[in-house]
Amino acid sequence: MDETRSALVVLDIMMPGEDGLSLCRWLVSRGGPPVILLTAMTDETDRIVGLELGADDYLVKPFNPRELLARIRAVLRRAPPPEQKVASGRRRFGGWMHDPAALSLLHEDGRAVEITSGESRLLGVLLDHPHVVLSRDRLLDLTVGRDARAYDRAIDNTVSRLRRKIEADPKAPRLIATEWGGGYRLAVDVADA
Repeated sequence: MDETRSALVVLDIMMPGEDGLSLCRWLVSRGGPPVILLTAMTDETDRIVGLELGADDYLVKPFNPRELLARIRAVLRRAPPPEQKVASGRRRFGGWMHDPAALSLLHEDGRAVEITSGESRLLGVLLDHPHVVLSRDRLLDLTVGRDARAYDRAIDNTVSRLRRKIEADPKAPRLIATEWGGGYRLAVDVADA
């Protein structure tokens, strides 16, 4: 996935030059990000046309900024998940080397540890986002997809199993940190092996 791709676009219908409806049509035709139309046009027909062109929501000016944020969050929750990035190569982190093809971890002291495919996917996602706090929901989306029937604690269980395999002291983890109220974060740098 292109890291610079917008997650969502808020368009005003009355823009200088090309109008927001034309730009909305263009974005939708190319599989672009979700669109929220923001405009002073209050006619019901304008709203219907905007939604029929593919806009995901429509908000009339003047508006409460908190309502716009709530609508943005709602549209992003409904948006399809981004393509899952699959780690294709071996990477080093915190004295370990992850080999996703072999479902294994190799420590720099020569110790080898086998991991499950689920543990490998989760570790791959953490390695893709070092030093970034990822919520349980985001980790579920990136590892098993939005349609998965996984329960909320599935990520906690997988993190716990990984910690028992890679942390010197799983009760005081240094590699996979817990961010209370936020999620989990890989707390070390990552390099290609």
